[in-house]
Amino acid sequence: MDARVQVYSDKMQKAYEFLEADFAAIRAGRANPHVLDKLRVDYYGTPTPIQQVGNVTVPEARIIQIAPWEKSLIKEIEKAIMTSDIGINPSNDGSVIRLVFPELTEERRKDLVKEVKKKGEEGKVAIRNIRRDGNDAFKKLAKTEVSEDEIKGLEDDLQKLTDKYVKDIDALIDSKSKEIMTV
Repeated sequence: MDARVQVYSDKMQKAYEFLEADFAAIRAGRANPHVLDKLRVDYYGTPTPIQQVGNVTVPEARIIQIAPWEKSLIKEIEKAIMTSDIGINPSNDGSVIRLVFPELTEERRKDLVKEVKKKGEEGKVAIRNIRRDGNDAFKKLAKTEVSEDEIKGLEDDLQKLTDKYVKDIDALIDSKSKEIMTV
């Protein structure tokens, strides 16, 4: 692959990975420790991921358990969870925090699928914007000593990459939607 196209391939890969991480944070009725990935706890004045201040486990299908390494962090972890958009109230017994995920209603599942599709569309738009930026850059090359055929080849390569990532995002949307709708 041409180095000029590779730059845009890397950007598309990053956009795809961002979407993948975003999807991992969407809960599908089962306890998934990835819902905590974006949460930060104030640890001696430093925002620190929850996974770095305690042991995160999934003892049962719908429960996440967080055992902080320092008992003093329980209140901080609870506060981080309460102020997040997870939508679950933590309970603690003085040494561990438990998050109990309720069964999702059919309506809530459909709302989550809509959210997944919306985020997927945003991901595809990001990929297409990267393609547009690439094509604009290639058109600027036309003013230099690059032939029209070569520019056409670069644009074709970029279009193939765009098609591949859009197809990958569609597959990601389908897979996450199935996961959410599976009771």
